[in-house]
Amino acid sequence: MQPAPDLTNCEREPIQWPGYIQSHGYLIALDVQLLSIVQVSENCGNLTGQSANALIGRSINELTIGDLPGSVLHNVLTVALRSGKPELLNPYRVDIQGNTWQLLVHQHDNALIVELEPAQTDAPSEALSTQSLLSQTMSDIQRSASLSDLLTRIAPTLKQLLGFDRVMVYRFGDDWHGEVVAEAREDHLVPFLGMHYPASDIPKQARELYKINLVRSVVDVREPRVAIVPVNHPQHNRPLNLTYAQLRSVSPVHIEYLQNMGVRASMSISLLNRGELWGLIACHHYEDARQIDYTTRQSAVLISQVLSSAIEIRESDETAQYKASLLAHEQTLYEQMLTDWDVAQGLTKHSTTLLDITTATGAALLFEGQLHTMGNTPTPDDITALVDWLRTTTTERVFQTNQLPNLYHPAELFRQTASGVLMVVLSREMNEFMLWFKPEQIHSVSWGGNPEKPVEMSETGEVRLSPRKSFDKWTEEVRNRALPWRQEEVATTLKLREDLLQLVAQKANQIRALNEQLRLAQEELEAFSYTVSHDLRSPLSSIKSYTEIFLEDYGHTLPHDALPILDKVVKATDRMSLLIRNLMDYSRTSRNEVNMERLSMQPVLIQLRDELLADAIGRKLTIRVGNTPDVYGDQSMVSQVFSNLLANAVKYTQAVPQARVTIDGHGNGTEVIYAVTDNGIGIDMKQAGKVFELFQRLDSATTYEGYGVGLAIVKRIMGRHRGKVWFESNPHQSTTFYVSFPSHLS
Repeated sequence: MQPAPDLTNCEREPIQWPGYIQSHGYLIALDVQLLSIVQVSENCGNLTGQSANALIGRSINELTIGDLPGSVLHNVLTVALRSGKPELLNPYRVDIQGNTWQLLVHQHDNALIVELEPAQTDAPSEALSTQSLLSQTMSDIQRSASLSDLLTRIAPTLKQLLGFDRVMVYRFGDDWHGEVVAEAREDHLVPFLGMHYPASDIPKQARELYKINLVRSVVDVREPRVAIVPVNHPQHNRPLNLTYAQLRSVSPVHIEYLQNMGVRASMSISLLNRGELWGLIACHHYEDARQIDYTTRQSAVLISQVLSSAIEIRESDETAQYKASLLAHEQTLYEQMLTDWDVAQGLTKHSTTLLDITTATGAALLFEGQLHTMGNTPTPDDITALVDWLRTTTTERVFQTNQLPNLYHPAELFRQTASGVLMVVLSREMNEFMLWFKPEQIHSVSWGGNPEKPVEMSETGEVRLSPRKSFDKWTEEVRNRALPWRQEEVATTLKLREDLLQLVAQKANQIRALNEQLRLAQEELEAFSYTVSHDLRSPLSSIKSYTEIFLEDYGHTLPHDALPILDKVVKATDRMSLLIRNLMDYSRTSRNEVNMERLSMQPVLIQLRDELLADAIGRKLTIRVGNTPDVYGDQSMVSQVFSNLLANAVKYTQAVPQARVTIDGHGNGTEVIYAVTDNGIGIDMKQAGKVFELFQRLDSATTYEGYGVGLAIVKRIMGRHRGKVWFESNPHQSTTFYVSFPSHLS
């Protein structure tokens, strides 16, 4: 049987070093030190009268490009290199045989890359182009009532200024498929507005380049590519990296894709939101080639940045309003539970219920052996069967899906009410859960051709992906799916869970079934901690000490490859010692007596901040301490809570160029709440259930040092203080951990 075709080759294509440029320009790669030629595009012979291979190794100073002496270029490039930012030269205009060319320079991949593009004599001046684009864009932003309205206005503005036959605003979905959400076109063209396109049309590595190069242009898909010789850069043994090159030729698959669409020339403008690709402005021209002047392209870069900021602000405002609304309802539910001193009544018997903290149309609470339902829900038997399935399907505290019938086939019988489900575990042992349901949203998706990419078999039997040849409207009816759950909804339900569990913990007359198991587990943990502390720390210390002595006394006599091995022994003992300390800290939080007193938090937090900043020398890190109301608690334990939270915030912002950590507190009469916010890697709410579990590491944190103990310690300490801890996060944007302490001793 023939193996299934590998459809991932499109994802692996090395488009940053294609080995070719577009034919309307020329490229010369120079040694940065000697300004000698290491690679050139084959068509450079048209300018120099010599073959491309004959140019390799020669100094740019020795050449004559048309009637332009190489010494002129040598002097210009020398000055550009001395400035430290050679790209500031762009565009440098030169005259070659009566024609004006734009010289573009950048330094990358250990080469000074020089590009020549023909200047457009009919192009608007730099000032006029930038002024027109900015003026029109700012006007569109100010006049638009919503994000959709803004995009609808932008498309015809850019079409008029750039002169393409079609301009589309293309927005990416969560699965990276795209939808045309705005369009301006010539009257004779078939509309693409509302069309969807599969994620494979723009593969991952292309999306990454779109974040680096905000504007990309293909002048003429009918012209053959021009090879760069030699094929490989002498220092890398691979083609030259053209990530930042204006003339970089695009993938042959993409060229074939455009040709199949009947497109002659194209241009794309990236739209970002918080550094991630949000969408594209795609420009298509059909009858003839179209070159957009470098200056105009740079104006388009500026427009990309302005529009990206506008999109970020609009979406942030909408998200903030939505989040505030959900949190207000959650606070009402908490107050109702406190007033009634009854969980079920507080969540289900008032005008504000579980339904109000999500966009669900139905909700259910399974608590203390009773099932309570609100809104449109499956039958009680169906809910019971669903809960039984969920208990065996996932061990997470949170489960969410917007296509339940595709995962749990019995749900097809009640897909009209529950194609989407969000489940939050209160207690597996007590069979207590909160569930929210969303109905099926039957809708038709219009694709630009069948989204399933066909494969082609070559004469040699090789399988390759083939761009779609038909872009006729292809309609698909989507069933068994609900609207997806938003991050804000999941975060709010988790906060409600913490409020509910805190209330349950305070009800001394309702002893939980897990108390005995927890006591036994605690005894086992203490015994284990004692063993770890007394039986492992001493031999570990000996291993490290003797290894360090051995290295000091005999390291100079050892073979060169033996030293790294002994160094690994020392580091391994350090890691094991750290794990032992973490385990001991975790054990002590339940064993040590809690000495409650009023604590002044400002000196504690200032000291922690100063220590962390001292350890972060060389990083661009700011830690801002805001309001610091006093709390009641054990000084040592409370210090450990904030030390762990701040240390995590500092650790998970290592990859951020400008790391920011903020800690701020406030009181509301019944509790004092502190928030620790950072702009680091964030947490995917799909993994929210793992966050406070011992030895649980999130997928996004696997490259960071640690054992998953710190937040488990925070959780245990807050429990002993009759407090709570919760969080909210947006991946790659921000994470906030909250801890609350009772305002008074009781």
